[in-house]
Amino acid sequence: MTSLAHVLLWTDSTAAYLDAIKAAGLAERVIAESLPRKAKPSAEHLARTEALMAYTVPPGLLPAMPKLRWAQVMTAGVEEWLALPDLPASLMLTCARGTHEESMPENIIGALLYVAKPYATAVENQKQGKWVRTVAQPLTGKTLGILGLGVIGQRVANIAAVLGLRVVGTKRRPEPMANVAAVLPPERTAEVLTQSDFVLLLLPATPQTDSFSNAERVGTMKPGAWLLNFSRGHLIKDDDLIAAVKAKKIAGAVLDVYRQEPLPTEHPFWTTSGIIVLPHVGGPHPQRDRFVARLFVENLGRFLDGRPLKEGVDRKAGY
Repeated sequence: MTSLAHVLLWTDSTAAYLDAIKAAGLAERVIAESLPRKAKPSAEHLARTEALMAYTVPPGLLPAMPKLRWAQVMTAGVEEWLALPDLPASLMLTCARGTHEESMPENIIGALLYVAKPYATAVENQKQGKWVRTVAQPLTGKTLGILGLGVIGQRVANIAAVLGLRVVGTKRRPEPMANVAAVLPPERTAEVLTQSDFVLLLLPATPQTDSFSNAERVGTMKPGAWLLNFSRGHLIKDDDLIAAVKAKKIAGAVLDVYRQEPLPTEHPFWTTSGIIVLPHVGGPHPQRDRFVARLFVENLGRFLDGRPLKEGVDRKAGY
């Protein structure tokens, strides 16, 4: 009789994952154990776990798991995993790339509408009983530059096209893409910046993208352009962005991610006119566990059958 594979679900809410394992017909092939995020794996967990699903792990843990062959990261970003000094070279690592495909594009489009339309101003005027007519800026005919045309970027481009936006962007391996007028390699980022009315950052967190939006790149943008960051906080060089917005070199920025979260109360982002602070609302979804579970059980089946896994991490590229 074939032995059952030991799977450790290291997260607080595991019902969706256990249900998905059962629905996929894999319950009879695995022993799935649940562990809250704040709890530490026992010696038994360390000794027998072959597949792990978790948000993050502390240094020293993975080398103590002799049977571990695959880890499913519950987020799209894997910078914390790749920063581990003892990440086993043989460990198969997959991420949750694509599981924000429903929530994040909608929230990005919401941000575009927020900065183009006068709804926020109207709400403030309403509090004072003031009738002030303003003219909404059209999105039709404007250019949206997407730096990082992955799964999320492609979906944003599809929605943006319906709204009449022209879309250009960058991709590590450029290829023609529906609803994108020009797909350029990263080294041609400046061409995207100079022609875009809105610049959307969807780049991964790597050493190469640290402080990506610095004074030089922001200075290349149109004076009336908006910068939107829904990827990783470290892409922004904070002081440079603040200076650019204050000097009216760009119209402003919508930020959803930060170098430190929660954003410290003393951070100048809070009080800089033209910078909109969102509390990391881009990716969360009321049913996000269901989306991640769908990917996880697909990979679990592949793992048990010895087939290639989906959404594998390219350690050299950093995502």
